[in-house]
Amino acid sequence: MIIVGLTGGIGSGKSTVAKLFERLSIPVYIADDEAKLLMNNSITIKEKLLALFGEAAYLDDKLNRSFIADTIFNNKTYLDRMNAIVHPEVKSHFKNWVKLQDAPYVIKEAAIIFEHNQQDQYDVIISVVANKDNRLKRVIERDQSTPEKVLAIMKNQTNDVDKANLSDYVIVNNDKNTLELQVLKIHKSILKRIENEAI
Repeated sequence: MIIVGLTGGIGSGKSTVAKLFERLSIPVYIADDEAKLLMNNSITIKEKLLALFGEAAYLDDKLNRSFIADTIFNNKTYLDRMNAIVHPEVKSHFKNWVKLQDAPYVIKEAAIIFEHNQQDQYDVIISVVANKDNRLKRVIERDQSTPEKVLAIMKNQTNDVDKANLSDYVIVNNDKNTLELQVLKIHKSILKRIENEAI
């Protein structure tokens, strides 16, 4: 099974691209969504997060996302410790998920592949890039966030030029009209690659 990593900075449009691959019958694992589910449902993760953040980490037995976000926003130590708890569980969950799939390849959508030097976990990496103004506008509208908060997150992510240089494919998401064509072209290229490797 070929494992494809789909990445991109905040507001680049990874989710939109992921949906287009799903339309082509390619299974997509959204790492952030699965991490949130695990943080709510995994007893192991719950116990460790309660030990790290205290009782305020959960509210009515559900992850207190606003408290966690505020705590880790400007505190890299807390962020790193939380990631050390959650990431191994997500990795294990993904491996089990892959075993259940029946497709030529699968996609794992993850925002921080390069930031955590995880590129070796993938056979192919696709990066979604977009100009800063588009990204800012999308995130502010989507999350009702402030420009300052979005820019702070962008600052902690690998820039688009470096992402592009480290990727097998790059999707430019400034014009939605070209997105489907770009996705289809990459899809065909990956299938061709699989076919060639099988020979």
